[in-house]
Parts: sequence; C-alpha cells; structure tokens
Amino acid sequence: MTTRYRLQAKHQILYLRALIIQKIRQFFIENDYLEIETPCRIPEPIPEAFIDSIESESWYLQTSPELCMKKLLASGLPKIFQLSKCFRANERSDTHLPEFTLLEWYRSNANYEQLMDECENLFIHIAQSTINTIQFDYQGVPISLSPPWKRMSVTEAFDQFSQISLAEALQKETFDEIMVYHIEPGLGLQPVFLYDYPKERAALARLSPNNPKIAERFELYIGGHELANAFSELTDPIEQRKRFQDELAERKSFQKSVYPTPESFLKSLNHLPETAGIALGIDRLIMLFADVPTIDQVVAFTMEDLTLE
Repeated sequence: MTTRYRLQAKHQILYLRALIIQKIRQFFIENDYLEIETPCRIPEPIPEAFIDSIESESWYLQTSPELCMKKLLASGLPKIFQLSKCFRANERSDTHLPEFTLLEWYRSNANYEQLMDECENLFIHIAQSTINTIQFDYQGVPISLSPPWKRMSVTEAFDQFSQISLAEALQKETFDEIMVYHIEPGLGLQPVFLYDYPKERAALARLSPNNPKIAERFELYIGGHELANAFSELTDPIEQRKRFQDELAERKSFQKSVYPTPESFLKSLNHLPETAGIALGIDRLIMLFADVPTIDQVVAFTMEDLTLE
C-alpha cells in the first residue's frame, strides 16, 4: 500500500483526533485554565531511572513539559494546560511511540483527589461532544464513563491480584513486573483510578501527611491502557533533590547516561504553592474513542511511515 492510500485510510480518525483536541481546549478554557507553550528542547531533562531522553546537540528533547510548567506555576500562574510533543528514546510498541502528544495540566491549591474528579469531567465532556454518548464499545467490550469511577489503592490491588504483598514486592524489587503482568490486566477495561503508590514509587509526588509511606499519586486506566499519571506535587526542594540523586544513581548503576541535575527547577520549588498536576497521553485517549487497538492508527505518521513511499 502506498503512502497516499495509507493516509487516506486514516482520514476519518484524523478528523476525530482534531475534534477531540478542539474539545479538550474548550474544556480547559471554560474552566479558566490558561493554555501555555514551553520549549521542546531543554538543557536538563527530568532525572528518571527508566525513561531515556533523546539528545539534541548538547541539550535534550523533553520527555515531558513538567519542569517548565511548574516554573510557571511558581511564578504565580494558578491554572495552566498544554498540549505538547514529547520524546522518549527506546519506546516503540502498539501503545508507545518515541514521539507522542501529551496533555498536561496543573492547578494550584489543589490535590490529586480533585484531579480525579476533573479527569471524569474531562472524559465525559469529550465523549458527549464527539461521539454523543458516554457508553460505547472498545474492542468489543462495553465501556461506561458514568461517574463515579472506581478508585482502588495500590495496596488493595496487590491484595486482590498479586500472589505476594506490596511490601514483599518492594523488598524483592518485583513491583514493576507484578504491576505489568498481574495488576494492570486485573483492573479490567472500565475506568479505574489506581492511587496511593508506595513512597518508593513517588516520582515527583508528595508523601501523604497522614501516612509517609504513601505517595499522593494515581494512574488512570481505561480499556486496559494506562492513560494518565497524576500527583499532588512535591514542593520541597531538599526532598526533590534527594529523589533526583537517587534516580541518577540508579541510571548510573544500569550504565545509562547520567543527566545534569535541573538546578533552576529545584530553586523554583521554593515558590511553588500546593499544586496538583497530571499528564495524559492524547494518542492513547484517541485510541479509546476511535476504537482501535494500536497507536499507529491514530497518528498521521509513525517514524516508520516517513521512510516508505
């Protein structure tokens, strides 16, 4: 099949994609969010052990706009959102692309529980204004977006779907393996918020003031896919520096590139108010509403398409 015919086969989904993006913008504008743009090319990526940045001369293509967006929050903007291109090396599968579109939004004086409510409202708005229903099929399975969506703690998920406890999985360093092969398949296809991650998987989330062993973090799953990752944001620069150092040490232990520490971001945390933030994969969201099994079907071009005639 020639490139022309491959593109023609995607026209209907590309129209749906454009409409969904328009409705996302409408949702945030109507809820008093400011749309912003930050650079794709940055001097320091987020130090994460298992996410690899793509180098651009002596800088890096962003894996997420998170650091820049939090600097804007620290400058005093209260509610911001962005639709941006992000890049991650060595990521390619039916649900991963090395270049993908991410929606991130942040609001001050909020926490991760309020973001769960906002996620429900966003998806219902998209569904009602694009496919005219919040009940639809995904790959032959009925999906309902009727609120409230199920909320399950990571501890509860391990108790229900894993043969070993959460504590044992962390001790044996099998947490991620069990998540992929046991927890995620056990969650089913209906919307579910998996929340309260162990502090060892806090990322950039703050720890719960009621239980310092728990991070105020959630991930959203619908249709068997992880669609979003959210935090009550960590605002302590000392703790954040320690976490960055731990991530960089882990990268070094795996003989991966060790990135520079994002010093200007750490300084900005001194001015960051209580904040909640979330990253949502647009391409996977469109897979859901287009009822297609692979991410290749919802983008105009994959990296492989660019070399075909």
